[in-house]
Amino acid sequence: NHSGVTEFVLLGFTDLQELLFVIFLLIYITTLGGNLGMIVLIKTNSQLHVPMYFFLSHLSFLDICYSSSITPKLLSGLLAEKNIISFNGCMTQLFFFAIFGTTEAILLAVMAYDRYVAIREPLHYVVAMSRGVCVQLVVGCYAVGSLNALVHTSALLRLSFCGPNLVNHFYCEIPPLVLLSCSDTWLNEMMMATCAVFIITTSVLAIVVSYACILLTIWSIRSAEGRHKAFSTCTSHLMTVALFYGSAAFLYFHPFSRHTEDQEKTASIFYTMVTPVLNPFVYSLRNKEVRNTLRR
Repeated sequence: NHSGVTEFVLLGFTDLQELLFVIFLLIYITTLGGNLGMIVLIKTNSQLHVPMYFFLSHLSFLDICYSSSITPKLLSGLLAEKNIISFNGCMTQLFFFAIFGTTEAILLAVMAYDRYVAIREPLHYVVAMSRGVCVQLVVGCYAVGSLNALVHTSALLRLSFCGPNLVNHFYCEIPPLVLLSCSDTWLNEMMMATCAVFIITTSVLAIVVSYACILLTIWSIRSAEGRHKAFSTCTSHLMTVALFYGSAAFLYFHPFSRHTEDQEKTASIFYTMVTPVLNPFVYSLRNKEVRNTLRR
């Protein structure tokens, strides 16, 4: 392209920067510690070498990765007079964040399917969700995430940026970058809306169908204790889905609407920081097997 802009200024947060630095640093450290701890627990305990925890270990890995693609730059920017990021650095940040964010969205749908198979066909669960099947599903998640990131990054690279270079966000995200372009952005807007609707809608639909089948199966269980035990394995996943998809849908379904900058930044904080830090605690505090492993 013919961009005159070689760097962007991330406006981020202009008030209470020292306080926000401490808060975000604590959140990031907790995110790293909680998710790394979850991965170590799963790897070291042979009782957790089952499909559910195989997917959970990859969920923790993705939380670490896409939080790390955003937070370090945010923290350094809060201490600097200007939070400057190069053009190539901005595109790189966006590319990796898109990979990990999209992969997690699809992985959550895969985890819902895993719960459906475990409750619907418990005797055939080990065969239906064999190691090979689990690996193929995870590889498919990463492949779709990489393709989605490549499409959007390539579409942004074809745009020209003539100035200004002030990004009203705390990281490089597609909607504020598109607004700064002096090229025709119709294709970018259509691609972003289409991909967001397709990925989020299909993933949510897979989750809804899986849980509808799960509820029908649980309803057929005669004992109340059996129903409670079956559904308790799903509550942690449902909480994660609600946090992740709620903030993502707000951010991407109406990216060019009249949302205020503060609303978009708040949704992004939930999407990039709150969900990754809560996931390991949601799964550990509500999961008996993980709690027993922690005690040992």
